[in-house]
Amino acid sequence: MDEFAIINRYFTGLGPKLPEVLEVQGDDCALLQIKYGEFLALSVDTSVADRHFPTQADPWAIGWRCLAVALSDLAAMAARPIGFTLAITLPDANEAWLTEFSRGMRALADATACPLIGGDTTRGPLSMSVQVHGAVKSQHHWRRSGARAGDKIVLLGPLGLAHLGLKMMLKNPAAALDRNSWNRAETAYMLPRPLVAEALRLSQGVNISAAIDVSDGLLADLQHLLASSAVGAEIDLKRLPVQPALIKALGVEAALKASLHGGDDYALLMTLAEDDFELARSLCPDLVSIGRCVAGAGIRTLEGKVLDPQGFNHFSK
Repeated sequence: MDEFAIINRYFTGLGPKLPEVLEVQGDDCALLQIKYGEFLALSVDTSVADRHFPTQADPWAIGWRCLAVALSDLAAMAARPIGFTLAITLPDANEAWLTEFSRGMRALADATACPLIGGDTTRGPLSMSVQVHGAVKSQHHWRRSGARAGDKIVLLGPLGLAHLGLKMMLKNPAAALDRNSWNRAETAYMLPRPLVAEALRLSQGVNISAAIDVSDGLLADLQHLLASSAVGAEIDLKRLPVQPALIKALGVEAALKASLHGGDDYALLMTLAEDDFELARSLCPDLVSIGRCVAGAGIRTLEGKVLDPQGFNHFSK
């Protein structure tokens, strides 16, 4: 197959039709119609074989994962998905692999109402870049820069399981082949769930002052939010939702470290006024309060211990 046959067979008509998408085939660009009072939110993520996922991993899961990590950025802005583009580099045109990859991607595209609207296909080492497009109401969009001293710091989504799942797959690469055999940790790493629906629900009813998705580690991403907002934070480690499976697999101390520093969680970290917390929790019952913003800089525990915002970094030594 040539690149056009690959596009027509595996990536044409992927995801639902939306009224905002005026054209998806036959022209050099897709056209998106944004309503008055909405911003267009754009984000791009690149996934590289043996850097972000094992080369031998279940291709259905690879298709899901590379779209999921990009959609998580839209969730962090409270943006409604309206389409994505895919630039994929393939070592060869393996029909069985492409069938499963496109099925996994389609499953998430359908679940989040985010159609594929364009892209590029080329030959080389396996990688894919996904650019997501979202629409966000001008009065409801979230930024990293709005947190204020006194705001609660809240978390939605699990921590640390993806870190454990990656460790398990590195230890036993053969386990990556079949998603039906994965445990909770391996599933958390390879099949993250972008919290788009939850973010949209919260944005309609609650004044979220700042938000970020947790991709590089809780403390690392919290520090990004704090730096943008020019505030510091106090974290209550006792309120941190450390997963029992982490404690069982790693022990208490290592489980806490994984929860604070492990990456690839794609949870949502947000700040809001204390008076808005109960309303937010009524909309998302799994929401937990883990601390508060304070004047100053840096992250400390309630007891005053300084926490190192170390997280994942592609170019760290």
